Amino acid sequence: MPVADPELVERLRGGDEQAFAQLVRAWSPAMLRVARGHVRTRASAEEVVQEAWLSVVRGLDGFAARSSLRTWVFTILVNTARRRGRAEAGHVLELTRPSVDPDRFRGEDDEYPGHWRDRAAPVEWGPEPEVLAAEFRGLLERALAELPERQRAVVELRDVHGFDAEEVCALLDLTPANQRVLLHRARSRLRGLLEAAIA
Repeated sequence: MPVADPELVERLRGGDEQAFAQLVRAWSPAMLRVARGHVRTRASAEEVVQEAWLSVVRGLDGFAARSSLRTWVFTILVNTARRRGRAEAGHVLELTRPSVDPDRFRGEDDEYPGHWRDRAAPVEWGPEPEVLAAEFRGLLERALAELPERQRAVVELRDVHGFDAEEVCALLDLTPANQRVLLHRARSRLRGLLEAAIA
C-alpha cells in the first residue's frame, strides 16, 4: 500500500475496515504462498493465513514498529505456519527439476560443450506491448502456478512483493544459498515457460 507505515498502523488501530481489507487483499496471496511452504495442504495454509490475520488484529496495539508493518505481519504468519507444520508432522522436502532443460545445451561430444544449442539460448526481451497486455499477465500467473511451492514463494516475495533476500531467508527459514538457488530455479523455469508460450 502507498501509505507510510505509521499512518497505516494508526488507521488499522482506529478500526478502519477499508484499510484492513486493502491490506488483506494485497498481502494474503503472498502469505498463502509462504504458509504453503510450511504445511501439507492448501486448506491448512488458508487456515494459517486466517489465524495470522487474527493475531495481527489482536496484536496491533502492541506493535512497536521496530520493523516494518509488512515484516511484522509476515513474521507472525511464519511463526503460525511453523507451529502448524510441526503439528502436521514436519516439513516435506521438495524435489525440483533442473532449473533449465538440459536439452537446451550442447553435449559433451560437441565442439562447444555446455553452450546453448542453436535457437535454444534465452531471448532478449524489451518492453514490448505484449508484456503489458492482460493476456501476458494471465500467462505469467499460470506459469507461477506451475512452480513448486517453495520456488513460487521465493520468486513472489522477491520479484512481486519486493522483499529483500535477508527478509525472504528469515520468513521461509532458508539459508542465503538455498534462497539464491530457489530464486534462480524459479526465474529460469518462469523464463522457459514464458519463452515456450510466446515462441
